[in-house]
Amino acid sequence: MSKATGEIKKITTHVIQAMKERGEKIAMLTAYDYSMARILDEAGVDILLVGDSASNVMAGHETTLPITLDQMIYHAQSVVRAVNRAMVVVDLPFGSYQSNSEIALSSAIRIMKESGAHA
Repeated sequence: MSKATGEIKKITTHVIQAMKERGEKIAMLTAYDYSMARILDEAGVDILLVGDSASNVMAGHETTLPITLDQMIYHAQSVVRAVNRAMVVVDLPFGSYQSNSEIALSSAIRIMKESGAHA
């Protein structure tokens, strides 16, 4: 977790790179909803991952395969609304990138545009 300086500095890829170059530890945890994301952001976690494991953890499926792109966007929107500082990274669900690079790019663009996630 980056050191508190009194001001809230948004975590970006440039901030992460600088932290790495300085040898600072970088904290990354998974969040699927507003409440947990708010807690983790306020605790100073640098990166929040909205993982396709939401399929297991939030929906009770045995695998990550059933989660859809729409469901990932929903979870990502909830997490993005909660954070003031952390970078939000979102998994592409199975089937949204395997066919070809156009589908992969389209899925990634859709997640970022519709959720406001950073990566």
